[in-house]
Amino acid sequence: MEFLLTTFLGTPVWMWLVFIGIVITLLVLDLGVLHRTDHEIGVAESLRLSALYISLGVAFAGFVWWQMDAEAAKLYLTAFVVEKTLAMDNVFIIALIFGYFAIPRLYQHRVLFWGILGVIVLRGIMIGLGATLVAQYGWILYIFAAFLIFTGIRMLVTDDQHFDIGRNPVLRVLKRRMNVTDTLRGNAFFVREAHPGTGKAVTFATPLFLALVLVEFADLIFAVDSVPAVFAITTDPFIVYTSNIFAILGLRALYFALAAIIHRFHYLKYALAVLLLFIGAKIFVADAFGWEKFPANWSLAITFVILAAGVAWSLWKTRDGNGGHVTKP
Repeated sequence: MEFLLTTFLGTPVWMWLVFIGIVITLLVLDLGVLHRTDHEIGVAESLRLSALYISLGVAFAGFVWWQMDAEAAKLYLTAFVVEKTLAMDNVFIIALIFGYFAIPRLYQHRVLFWGILGVIVLRGIMIGLGATLVAQYGWILYIFAAFLIFTGIRMLVTDDQHFDIGRNPVLRVLKRRMNVTDTLRGNAFFVREAHPGTGKAVTFATPLFLALVLVEFADLIFAVDSVPAVFAITTDPFIVYTSNIFAILGLRALYFALAAIIHRFHYLKYALAVLLLFIGAKIFVADAFGWEKFPANWSLAITFVILAAGVAWSLWKTRDGNGGHVTKP
């Protein structure tokens, strides 16, 4: 019992175990019950799963309020909303990856499920490292803030980037270092087959595995923006990590609905740019006014206003269905 009451990164161990227990339960339910066999996930099922994950993510704010305080709950909700919104671009990249490898919808959930396991570990490492740096060198928050401002400005002034999956350096290294099959082998990531040169049975990776690695790599790249953004909202590692994971869990569930309509959010990037500018600037604003930190109420309200305006503008601009373009999976 004493172990449960000890603190890890400033939070009692039992609270970390509650969160981990919820995540494990969700993953077991997802793979072991809801998707025990491969099947195509339609928009309706995607929306139901997403509603479940969003409800749990928002409900967890109540747990944070109960065990911490109201301000912590507001910071959690702000971080949750920011992370989920910033991850929208990730949906676009995932759709491109699935399109490049011609991954049928039947197997896309398998890639996303195993991908989330990697996300949980990678985000944990990045957030743990970030928390350690912030605790020892408080000034690093100003570097995070400046980086977010720079990223926001770059998003505002640069045109859309065109991603060439085939020229990705990670993909090139994998193809050079591994035996890779030309086509899918069902839902398998690896298979044993005869090598065309020697005739001996060797292990081959399949395009499904390459897609999984690129999905993980894409999340790692986007984490470079999203993790500093959440640290600019709060430096509490528990709030940072739990909001990140709940947001990503929900977004992966929503992928199958979003992928079909992502072009309707073509102009949301400008709202995301403004949001990054706000998150980065509020650290300097708090210093200018002599505040210990930017008020949580204002931060949550301004975040919702920026995103609501961005969504409304994007939907209005793409109302004729020609506002953006995306490769559908």
